[in-house]
Amino acid sequence: MSLLKRIEQGQTTTTSSGNGGKSTSQLGKIRSKEDPVGGTSSQRDTYSDLKTRVQNRLLAELDPTMDVTRVGEVRNTIQELFEQVLAEENIVLTRQERHRLFEQIAAEILGLGPLQPLLEDESITEIMVNGAKNIYIEKAGKIHRMPITFESDEHVMRIIDRIVAPLGRRIDESSPYVDARLDDGSRVNAIIPPISLVGPVLTIRKFPASPITLEQLVEYGTLTEDIIEFVKACVIARLNIIISGGTGSGKTTLLNVLSQFIPADERIVTIENAAELQLRQEHVVTLESRPPNIEGMGEITIRQLVINALRMRPDRIIVGEIRDEAALDMLQAMNTGHDGSMTTAHSNSPRDSLARIETMVMMAGMDLPVRAIREQVASAIDLIIHQERMRDGDRKVVQITEVSGMEGDVITMTDIFVFEQTGYEDGRVIGRFRPTGLRPKFIEQIEAAGIHLPAATFGIGGQRRRR
Repeated sequence: MSLLKRIEQGQTTTTSSGNGGKSTSQLGKIRSKEDPVGGTSSQRDTYSDLKTRVQNRLLAELDPTMDVTRVGEVRNTIQELFEQVLAEENIVLTRQERHRLFEQIAAEILGLGPLQPLLEDESITEIMVNGAKNIYIEKAGKIHRMPITFESDEHVMRIIDRIVAPLGRRIDESSPYVDARLDDGSRVNAIIPPISLVGPVLTIRKFPASPITLEQLVEYGTLTEDIIEFVKACVIARLNIIISGGTGSGKTTLLNVLSQFIPADERIVTIENAAELQLRQEHVVTLESRPPNIEGMGEITIRQLVINALRMRPDRIIVGEIRDEAALDMLQAMNTGHDGSMTTAHSNSPRDSLARIETMVMMAGMDLPVRAIREQVASAIDLIIHQERMRDGDRKVVQITEVSGMEGDVITMTDIFVFEQTGYEDGRVIGRFRPTGLRPKFIEQIEAAGIHLPAATFGIGGQRRRR
């Protein structure tokens, strides 16, 4: 994308400060560890005026046809022009202030403004902007307020536009919320007035630069090595798996990890609202839904993509999240030869997951009897992995449950592994993962795939397999 295009989208334009060429050597007096801009409003205004004036000069000097995707070259050009502007206007700054001003201006032109340092901090997992003056982050599962702000609500809107415009999406009063993603797959949600009463609200769920590994999940206490061996066997044996949990519980991260076990010679089709899965296999087709355009036309739903995926000769279908009538088509796919499919769903427990899926199937308007829906669910889904974010911020798999069949009109379920919390000490949840002592009925399917799990995995000795 050219610099001219970004300017046309209103992403880098700022209003002139009207300060002329006045020297700002007094800026060297500004000192603050928490807020480098300074403690008084006059100092902050001086710094803001300087930043705006230098930024506007840079935009006037830069070649508008420059390709901003070539970040290194553009950054070097900005650096040269930046030094030239400071020299021409006789602006005296300390080395620290000069570096900080350049980084802020470069972030405005090439990145996401005040959010850029937060995006580059790998310890931050979520960024929450509640209007121009309130920015929060999540780090190690805990929320903290940051001592940085945007200039105004219009500044926040420019950053939101910069995110959604390249994806062909829009956000305005007629469509005041949007889901999007960053180049690295991080999930973005934005909602603006009049729906939001606190100004533009931006939420970014960051993805790590390098995907989380199995070893890290064990280190974090999300699950154990025995559980990993079990779920690996389930994926290879082509069981249909639902990963359930609340918001921020780590469902998508776990789905990414489980997808690593899919054999490399299988064709995988992924379907998402905003593409964020990071599958490592080569033979992957990624599909993304599309909202309607300004005329209300052109919408492509998850349900339509699931139906289309059936014509694409998939070995496995992975849906980022089931949240509506697409659940019916996902069940149909699982029941018509596409074993090994996986998806995520918001719920409070494995039992609630089935109830939600049943409700979502009803949303399809097919007027199916409840028993027929439950039979489809019981036949299609083999395993539910339920994950929670604990009080201390840790994410843990708390239940692994088999969907074992029907008894009357009720779907029967059997817990295979559970997490038992034994205490809460020094702000940390204490507990252990425990096998229930029962083997799943689908163990024969696992063994047919050439995988033999020891009885100790399920907490039993030489007992006969449960039928």
